[in-house]
Parts: sequence; structure tokens; C-alpha cells
Amino acid sequence: MDRITLRLPPDLIRRFDTAAAGQGGRSRLLRRLMEGAAQASLPTAEPARVAASSGKLTLRLAEADLALLEAEAGALGLSRTQWAVALIRRRLHGRPQLGRPEAIAFIAVQRELRRIGVNINQIARALNTAVLEGSVLDLEMAQLGAFQAEIRDHLGGLRQAFEGNLAYWAAEP
Repeated sequence: MDRITLRLPPDLIRRFDTAAAGQGGRSRLLRRLMEGAAQASLPTAEPARVAASSGKLTLRLAEADLALLEAEAGALGLSRTQWAVALIRRRLHGRPQLGRPEAIAFIAVQRELRRIGVNINQIARALNTAVLEGSVLDLEMAQLGAFQAEIRDHLGGLRQAFEGNLAYWAAEP
């Protein structure tokens, strides 16, 4: 037997239940109304257009599983739907899935790397245009080396963050 699920406002369902109470209950009244509608000569409807851009997936979970899902999603600052979508997308596409705090952190790292890049360009421009004495050149080269080490550290942190993200969403715990 097929099943139909409806989302109704609480007021409407209360009124329907009141009407159905004297007629054998909710299911019996719904069946009778649907049979009546199927018997009536209805105008032909245009074929329904199906949206290809997205679909809906409904899950039924035990209360214990739902509580664990809520806790896990909440720890990342995600709703349970966002968490489930991220898990599915990670498995389907193999890319990191970022929550809002992670995305903000990655934006901050990107901003810092840009700042360092601007400083390196300024140093390179100065080195290309200036005739520098030995000690001044050594100082500039040391500054360039410091920036290079800082970039390497940031990139290492970024790599660890991505690896941690991918490990979190991996199927095997």
C-alpha cells in the first residue's frame, strides 16, 4: 500500500481530527475523501514540472541517533540538515566541507597570506631597483627568508586543517 505524508498547520489538523472523530478517524475519512475525489470527473491537469536543481531526502532516526546528530552538528555550528548534506557532499565529491567558523578561519589565513605576498613584492621591487651594500642586502635577504618561513608555516597549518577536515568527514571513524 502506498503512503502519503502531509505537513499541515496545527490548527488545521486539530479541526480535521475533530471532524474525523465521528467518522472512524483520520485515515478512514481521508480514504473516503480521496475515493470521492477519484470518482469525480476532474479536469485534466497539465503534467507537473519537476525541478531538476535539487531534491529532498527525508530520514527517520531513532531518538538516540537524532540526539547524537544534533550534538555532532551543533559542535560544528551546523544544523542537522547542514551536517548531513556536508557528509553526503564529502563522500560524493571528495572535497572538504567547511562550517562557518572554519570558513572564517580560512578567510583569515588567506588574508594573512595576501599581506605577506604584498610585503614580499615590495621587498623584491626594492631589491630590483636599488643598488645595495653588502650588509643592507643581507638584511633584506634575511627579511625575505623570514617571510618565506612564515608562508611555509601558514601553508603547513592550512594543509593540516584540510587534512583534519577530510578525516572528520571520512566514512571510517
